[in-house]
Amino acid sequence: MPRFFRRFAEGVFDEEDVVRRANELADFVVAAASEYDFDVSRLTAVGYSNGANIAAAMILLQPQVLSSAILLRAMMPLSEPPVRALAGKRVLLSAGDCDSIISVFKVRSLATLLQERGADVQLAIQHAGHALIAADLEVANSGSKGSHVESCQCGYASN
Repeated sequence: MPRFFRRFAEGVFDEEDVVRRANELADFVVAAASEYDFDVSRLTAVGYSNGANIAAAMILLQPQVLSSAILLRAMMPLSEPPVRALAGKRVLLSAGDCDSIISVFKVRSLATLLQERGADVQLAIQHAGHALIAADLEVANSGSKGSHVESCQCGYASN
């Protein structure tokens, strides 16, 4: 499967490559905005899984390029992202409580980091695995905060 960046194993990213690729994508978006005359400060990134992870990396590395993000099945893309102010950024995270690839703990870690840096974060936990379900699209479309769960009952450790 084509990916935006290299990984060493499932859920283990080549962070140098993540940084390089996220910066390349941000630079491309800025160049495209200039070429096609649109305002990057009004852009919303929408990504699923790997696409959500590269969008999360973009907002952590170059927040001026996006106003908001809808991240479906995302996790923390960098172990030590640089400190950037994210005030005014809106981020919706939608996770599956039975996701065998990305635990709810990992999604909450990303949500917490984004909030600590000033982003307006909404976290929706769906009763689902890694695949998208209709509720993910409903939450993304409505901007609903979704439901929150405190633990998983899906046969894997939540951390």
